[in-house]
Amino acid sequence: MLSLFYSMGQKHGERPSEYMLHRIQSFIKNCLRRIFGLCWQDKVTNEELWHWAREVPVSIQIRRRKWGWLGHTLRKPTNNITRQALSWNPQGRRKRGRPRNSWRRDLEKEVIENGWNWTELGRRAQNRVRWRKLVKAMCVSK
Repeated sequence: MLSLFYSMGQKHGERPSEYMLHRIQSFIKNCLRRIFGLCWQDKVTNEELWHWAREVPVSIQIRRRKWGWLGHTLRKPTNNITRQALSWNPQGRRKRGRPRNSWRRDLEKEVIENGWNWTELGRRAQNRVRWRKLVKAMCVSK
């Protein structure tokens, strides 16, 4: 269900905004409440709803898939086109105004927040089991 809503209402290449994630999350919770036959009078928290459905929130699913794909890409050889796309820097002039937040910039921000660098991530991604544990630890529900 997540893949259907990931690009809902956005241009190609943009990452979902907080508002759009909230809308998607609300839609999924509404569907789950209908599936379980709950009405607004039933006192069921969202955490209980996610537990019953054996699901995690959409923002965590997106983050987990993003970091999983990054590990997959970092394990590829350096001459692979997908791996080269991570470090590609287009030349030329850009449009006026604030640069749009790209997938790469978003990842770089998270890498810096965690105190890592790209070479360390490349080394960590070589061991798949440890990488999965790292992604799972990073993407826990709050």
